[in-house]
Amino acid sequence: MNANTATKAYAAVEIESGVHAADPHKLIAMLFQGALLAIANARNSILRKDISAKGAAVSKAIMIIGDGLQASLDKNVGGELAQNLDALYGFMCTRLLKANLENDIESLDEVARLLGELKGAWDSIRPTVMAQESTPMQPPMSNKQPALVYGRM
Repeated sequence: MNANTATKAYAAVEIESGVHAADPHKLIAMLFQGALLAIANARNSILRKDISAKGAAVSKAIMIIGDGLQASLDKNVGGELAQNLDALYGFMCTRLLKANLENDIESLDEVARLLGELKGAWDSIRPTVMAQESTPMQPPMSNKQPALVYGRM
């Protein structure tokens, strides 16, 4: 086994272990991080003129956004916020397709910026969600709503 194969195997085990140990909030955060990493890889592949790597990275980002973030939205519970996120994720996937077809770095950067803002907002509610889960006798606070947007994990 060469060093590259060993490194990839280690990374796969580390990611799998992280997924199994993660709570639903952490899983969404991991999806955001994975999509951002895939977009960064696509951007670097365009700059290196590595078309096959770019295509693979964009496909991975689209899969994470569409089959991960978008598919896990609970539109019945999340209401208007979930509907808006659904539309935004659809827009992001469309922009990523454009980026792939046209080697468009600006589209990649736009999606990365949007995902970064969503990730920042998601990460910022973590302490609130954890505090509410640790005190079940306390009535639900109105700012818990974003955590309920994702429900199909």
